[in-house]
Amino acid sequence: MSDPVSSIPNMGPASDANFARAGITTATQLRAIGADAAYTRLITSGTRPHFIGYYALVMGLQARPWNDCTGTEKAALRQTFDALKASAEGTKEKGRSDLEAALDLIGVRERAIKP
Repeated sequence: MSDPVSSIPNMGPASDANFARAGITTATQLRAIGADAAYTRLITSGTRPHFIGYYALVMGLQARPWNDCTGTEKAALRQTFDALKASAEGTKEKGRSDLEAALDLIGVRERAIKP
């Protein structure tokens, strides 16, 4: 029996669906991938980036309540979130779908060679 993503603190049924769309279907997979890589996959699979969702994930993987994130720790997570968001959104080429960008990011599709 697999452990759903929603078994991680701060994650709920919507998290199960969002992470499944990103190819992450169990809490074990999510823990193995880690918060940053998993959140990048969420963004590239079409989930709208949201800072609270990111730090709730980070806190949940540490078995901490989402609102335990404050001060300098929260500021550092904000910097990481902003970098992840910029990087993930930078993988999207004009005219390409979110799915195509996600497939490129994880290496499933060959990148087009530009002349």
